[in-house]
Amino acid sequence: MASKVPGAPALKGHDFSRAVRRTQTDRALAPEGMPASDLTYLRGLKPKALHVPHGRAEVLPLQFLRTTSGLFRWLSWAGCLALFGASAATLSAQDVTLRVDVKLVNIFVNVTDRNGAIVGGLSREDFAVTEDGRPQSIAVFERQSELPLNLTLAIDTSGSVRKDLTEEADAARRFVHAILRPQDQMSLMQFATEVRELTPFTNKVALIDRGLNQLHADYATALYDAIVLGSQQLGPRDGRRVLIVVSDGDDTAKRSTYDQALEAALRHEVMIYSIIDVPIEASAGRDLGGEHALITLAEQTGGKSFYVAEGGLNKAFAQVSDDLRTQYLIGYYPHNQEPGRTFHRIDVTVPRAAAQDFNIRHKTGYYGDGPATKN
Repeated sequence: MASKVPGAPALKGHDFSRAVRRTQTDRALAPEGMPASDLTYLRGLKPKALHVPHGRAEVLPLQFLRTTSGLFRWLSWAGCLALFGASAATLSAQDVTLRVDVKLVNIFVNVTDRNGAIVGGLSREDFAVTEDGRPQSIAVFERQSELPLNLTLAIDTSGSVRKDLTEEADAARRFVHAILRPQDQMSLMQFATEVRELTPFTNKVALIDRGLNQLHADYATALYDAIVLGSQQLGPRDGRRVLIVVSDGDDTAKRSTYDQALEAALRHEVMIYSIIDVPIEASAGRDLGGEHALITLAEQTGGKSFYVAEGGLNKAFAQVSDDLRTQYLIGYYPHNQEPGRTFHRIDVTVPRAAAQDFNIRHKTGYYGDGPATKN
């Protein structure tokens, strides 16, 4: 016995009986509210309305749908794997970015022997660096840094040093002409009752000369204000940042403090060179505390201090120039930082030498911009 179902292949004999039994079973298994025909479609026969002549539904054979279903399952798995791979690649890229974004810490180091002579010729392997007592790997090393110099010359024009202004201007002029290279920039400021910028950053010595001719005396001394403002102006500039302060160390303005000046210099990675001009040699007329402050500011920031009385202004400026031209540059990416620290202390040593053989000068540390890393 054969039966004709429009749009479907003819069923004969036991095939027809099997189809009848399946239909009866479908009616029994179909959930409430679902026609038995829908269950039949779930089992392998499904209408397809696309590309059907005369608008009739075409019934697809069970094997075709099984093959198609398998293909869709495979494509779904492939899509999931691709999505997972893309996510993993994104995470991997993020990990790399996090490592690259760790800030390179630059340390400018001067090494002299016990007689004060400059020690050159040291190699990367001669140095060891620790941060908060934890060893660090040196990533950058140069014997003489060719990085641009950004210098700010800050001259005290208060009443206590008024008599030396002409001499200071002449010595500063010779220093400027000797030290500025094509890649360097310098600014000039004076400080007395207030801090005043005479020449913004420039590479033209003629403009610096013009500014030096404008120095004029006043009464009070805003020393720490000058260090804070000078450090802030140097901070955004690329390369080495150097603040040269010519003063007797007597701060009488009492606006900024020593601690604020030191923090500003360290935060902006500024090296302070102090040229201490003592107009009155008798200790009764000297601000010994101010002199000590200038010495300590230089030591803490990796710079150096010089007394004008020990050879004059010309020699003091020449020593600053020599010091800047004989620096080692050491750089490292901090790792295994101690959590919770805002200020990180740095120590640079030459392990092969006895501690008393070399005098190693560098900044004492730096302020971290973000939380400590544990990579």
